[in-house]
Amino acid sequence: MKIHSAPAPRDLSELMAQAYALEREAVDRYGELADVLATHNNQEVAALFRRLASQEALHATEILRTMGWTRAPQPQLPPDAPNAPSYEDTHYLMHPWHALRIALQAEQRAHDFYQELAQRCEADELRHAARQLQADEREHITLLEEWLERVPEPPAGWDEDPDPPRYPH
Repeated sequence: MKIHSAPAPRDLSELMAQAYALEREAVDRYGELADVLATHNNQEVAALFRRLASQEALHATEILRTMGWTRAPQPQLPPDAPNAPSYEDTHYLMHPWHALRIALQAEQRAHDFYQELAQRCEADELRHAARQLQADEREHITLLEEWLERVPEPPAGWDEDPDPPRYPH
């Protein structure tokens, strides 16, 4: 099954611009999710999402440094490129375990994206770069799996709120 249907990048600059855009999207989304969870007074998960955003920002900065870019590129992402976690994946009472699972799924999608891209790239330089990006995502996956081992899975009924929000009819 294809991860995406857009043509493979034509050069290293185009590939790294796409990678940069994916990292920045993750930074933005994790930051937004942190804000939402903080608003719902779930500070522990908000802090975890902020930590994830910070790590993604470091990856984006590293891409800029590696490419020697002083300004961020404005790439055209494939319409079906992997995207950051959505708001629908969250719940205001979620636990750190949930946040880590959401992040793990996002990193797995990015890993699979780069894996398929590496298979489709014709130039050795692009294939090597795509494989390196895939390896970076594998490192993120491993880190998240290690975190998950240390975080307890929430008990049944974790999403039951004895004082749920009330909305006027």
